[in-house]
Amino acid sequence: MWTSLIGAILVVSVVLFAIGALKRVRLWRRGKPQPVPFLAALSSIPRRYLVDLHDVVARDKAFADTHVATAGGLVASVILMLIVYVFGIGNLVTYALMAITFSAMAYGAMKVKKRRDNPPENLSKGDWQRLPVSLLAFSLSGLVLSILLLFSSHSEPLILVALCIGGVIFGLAELFFGVFSGGPMKHAFSGALHLGFHRRQERFGGGRSTGLKPIDLNESTLGVEKPKDFYWNQLLGFDACVQCGRCEKVCPAFAAGQPLNPKKLIQDLVVGMAGGSTEKYAGSHYPGKSDTPCQGAPDEPLFERLLGADTVWSCTTCRACVEECPMMIEHVDAIVDMRRNLTLAKGETAGKGVQALENLITTDNPNGFSPKNRANWSVDLKVDLLKDIGKTDVLLWAGDGAFDLAYQRTLRAVVALLRQAGVEFAILGNEELDSGDLARRLGDEATFQRLAIANVKTLNKYQFRVIVTPDPHAYHVLKNEYADFGGSYDVLHHTEYLAQLTEQSKLRFKQKNSQSVTYHDPCYLGRYNGGYDAPRYLLKAMGIEVKEMERSGYRSRCCGGGGGAPVTDIPGESRIPDMRMQDVRDAGAEQVAVACPQCAVMLEGVVLPRPDVKDIAVMLLESLADNAESERKVS
Repeated sequence: MWTSLIGAILVVSVVLFAIGALKRVRLWRRGKPQPVPFLAALSSIPRRYLVDLHDVVARDKAFADTHVATAGGLVASVILMLIVYVFGIGNLVTYALMAITFSAMAYGAMKVKKRRDNPPENLSKGDWQRLPVSLLAFSLSGLVLSILLLFSSHSEPLILVALCIGGVIFGLAELFFGVFSGGPMKHAFSGALHLGFHRRQERFGGGRSTGLKPIDLNESTLGVEKPKDFYWNQLLGFDACVQCGRCEKVCPAFAAGQPLNPKKLIQDLVVGMAGGSTEKYAGSHYPGKSDTPCQGAPDEPLFERLLGADTVWSCTTCRACVEECPMMIEHVDAIVDMRRNLTLAKGETAGKGVQALENLITTDNPNGFSPKNRANWSVDLKVDLLKDIGKTDVLLWAGDGAFDLAYQRTLRAVVALLRQAGVEFAILGNEELDSGDLARRLGDEATFQRLAIANVKTLNKYQFRVIVTPDPHAYHVLKNEYADFGGSYDVLHHTEYLAQLTEQSKLRFKQKNSQSVTYHDPCYLGRYNGGYDAPRYLLKAMGIEVKEMERSGYRSRCCGGGGGAPVTDIPGESRIPDMRMQDVRDAGAEQVAVACPQCAVMLEGVVLPRPDVKDIAVMLLESLADNAESERKVS
């Protein structure tokens, strides 16, 4: 009977799938070892797939529904086929269930086909265009066979049965054999395992993990020179990419015409892992670069034939790509790993990055200012130095912007607000060194670790309850990356702490503001640390109704100031801050509130006429119910 034939086809398919899957696993295992509990990882996959992954996918509800129908229908249908055709448990219930699951899959496949009939620019084409055909062939053939079983008269039309069996074989060839051949359905296998063996286990179950991981500076290879230098589960993550292009749509460097497309980068890394050519890639390329196919191999340096260094130096490390990725791939980790090798092993930091790093080494700040002048901004304010008092409630971390006159106005406003609220606070003064954020993002892990260890040694001498800083980059590093070097602290951004003081009625503001104001979310406060609410709460406390930009919150567009981008200065067709200021104009705002000195510098660098740029701390000081004396002290 034809059911026995299908059973045999399924058995053969499963065996071939297992062989192909093992071949794919061997590709990943070429990477560096990293232990992940095997059974715990496997058991975590269902929940992570149904909850964590779909939390991201569900941002596009239409596609989420399509994915549930297609993927859920596929998995359920294959399981039921094995039960019916291989294990012989065939009855009206299993036949009916099989018909239902194939129907769901067919519905999803038709939605996929509709999407692929006129695909948006960010979707890769090529082999992906045949996916709806394979899905429909498999699901419709399975559906017809299920109906034949339900209403069996032992006289089924042989031609119809033969066509359906052919459709099943055609579909299985794509769905199963595509796993090891690199076809579109590879992501179903790689993606599921990637969720379980993810390098950042903390991201699941509502967690957050954004701090870069340290490297051993005594290793023979610093950073990533060749594909095999990535950890094996990083290679697995690259292999999970579905080429949907969500990362491409939100990448500020790609939008600015710089030579970076995060989707293309991940696909190039897959080619490097598996070996071969990039000629089959059918998506958007790196802006301004030739689309001539390149070659890669696991043992070959990435920047000899496969990648251009300006691609990784274009990244602002804003994590917009990571935030949008439905497969939870870590693009930024990969980019910084490659930068580490370029900087530490080859001394090939782009642009003025070399000078900035040399300044950090000799003066502990990237601009080369005398470290003895770090506390000059506070001389007339008579702020306590922690070395003089030994302990305090709040340690105000100035950050390297303390050398910048514009940023000093923000610092002085914070000082005035803390005093107005009666807060006990102090600063480190000249004992404070650069946090090391710039060095780490530029790949100079050695300088970062030196600065981190020195700062931790200083901080651990004193007693304080909380560190407060107006610099999201320093905030992120102190909060999330110093723990690896013995420094675990309670760290708050100045907007978070000022919001607490406002909630406690220690700060009161006038409820009058006639200007239309929008708020720009800093990447290192927002996407990196989830700090979206406090700045908006403070603006509301001043009577401001925020005119949100289209790209705000977790989808905020980067200002272009992170990841060392201002010093690497990779040219493009336009400037990222210019694009962000256009977002401000499109929102109809006369003023943009910021909460980061880097964002302020980038947005104030946009040529006039443009909306005003002002830090929230300065706005708060101006809005105090009784602020004449306070404003005089910080002006």
